[in-house]
Amino acid sequence: MRFLGFAVVTGAAIMLGACGGEKAAPADSAAAPAEAAAAPAEAAPAAGAMAPITGTTHEIKMIGDGAGYRFEPAALTIAPGDGVKFILVSGGPHNVAFDPAAVPAASKAQLSANMPEQAGELSGKMMLNADESYTISFGGIAAGEYAFHCTPHLAMNMKGVITVK
Repeated sequence: MRFLGFAVVTGAAIMLGACGGEKAAPADSAAAPAEAAAAPAEAAPAAGAMAPITGTTHEIKMIGDGAGYRFEPAALTIAPGDGVKFILVSGGPHNVAFDPAAVPAASKAQLSANMPEQAGELSGKMMLNADESYTISFGGIAAGEYAFHCTPHLAMNMKGVITVK
């Protein structure tokens, strides 16, 4: 009962805080338009922001069937700025993960920023259904090899490598 009471009180406090509404604009509203006018001048993404895909988006299929668990293709060479779209075909759940210890330090922060909906460090969301996809931008990523794997099927050798030229 203590837990239930705590949960109800906590939930009520959160709801009241969320329903508090927006604060009134400060009396000096001239600052707001000046800030809004300055925002479009920023062309480059801020540090830690996702870099857009500026090249080709390549596809890698994620498959689990009688022949095993695999990425097709398991090896892919791309240009800087390309994107990679991982598509669940069968045998899910699947995800795409990079070993944080194996990713070059110079690229780790940008790769992390380029991976939306992470389930963990450098680990993409878990996909459960056929035709679900997960796209990663390689914009701002240094040249090199980036080994990846499917976390649920790592023991079954579901691995691949993306080479950025």
